[in-house]
Amino acid sequence: MDILFLIPLAIGGLIFLTLILGSFFTVNTAQIAIITRFGKFLRVAEPGLNWKVPYFDTVAGIVSLRVNQIALTMETKTKDNVFVTIPISVQNRVRPEKAYDAFYKLSDPVAQIKSYVEQVILGHVPSMTLDEVFASQSSIALAVKQELDSDMSAFGYEIVNVLVTDIVPDAKVKSAMNDINAAQREQVAASARGEADKILVVKKAEAEAESKALQGQGIANQRKAIVEGLQASIEQFQKAVEGATSRDVMQLVLVTQYFDTLKSIGESDKTSTLFLAHSPGSVKEVSDQILESMLVAQNSIR
Repeated sequence: MDILFLIPLAIGGLIFLTLILGSFFTVNTAQIAIITRFGKFLRVAEPGLNWKVPYFDTVAGIVSLRVNQIALTMETKTKDNVFVTIPISVQNRVRPEKAYDAFYKLSDPVAQIKSYVEQVILGHVPSMTLDEVFASQSSIALAVKQELDSDMSAFGYEIVNVLVTDIVPDAKVKSAMNDINAAQREQVAASARGEADKILVVKKAEAEAESKALQGQGIANQRKAIVEGLQASIEQFQKAVEGATSRDVMQLVLVTQYFDTLKSIGESDKTSTLFLAHSPGSVKEVSDQILESMLVAQNSIR
């Protein structure tokens, strides 16, 4: 009798324990649970420990409230007939207050979002040139976000952000753009090199002109000093020797200089063989030529 009594008691206790354990469930943070009763939506269970009626209520699904990122790749043509590939990242999440719409209204949210993105991209990019597309990445992303946020809010989704991460034109077009850019930079570099060469030529010409001017001034000052020195020598010689003319004194000075020059040439170790006309007439002719040159130089200085 005791055994027959204990068996139903044990079975009853097991059933009661199963009912108790099956009535409680937990929901993780950043998630919500959809509770149904006989297949009909009943309520939304918040994170933490929750209770449901055993055998009547069921956890139909778990909805994540975290931000989800969808990576898409759109291919379209620009206004100037260039095919471009546009990688797009769509960051979205479920609105907690619209968990019912997010769980029941869309069977494939990713496909729906992709369709809306394609619609927006095809409405903007074909009316822009390739350069405008590159310059309008942020405006394209903003347009996609506004359109998506407006359309997906009816399905319980919030569009947190849309990122246009790159603009990838066809490989041949990209190569041509690089060639154009390289040619433009080479043109600028060539112009800069030409300006630099021009400046160097001008500065060199200015330096040469200034050098020649200073050289001429130096020669003129040198000739002036020689003439003034000879003039002083002539005046002193005339005071010492009465009746000597200026020409006689100049002849004597020049002949003396002539013999001093020959002496210097002869004493130099590096002097090669030198043939000179050395008759008295030749010496007089040399002195006359030098004297005439000195007088011309003196007149030019004055």
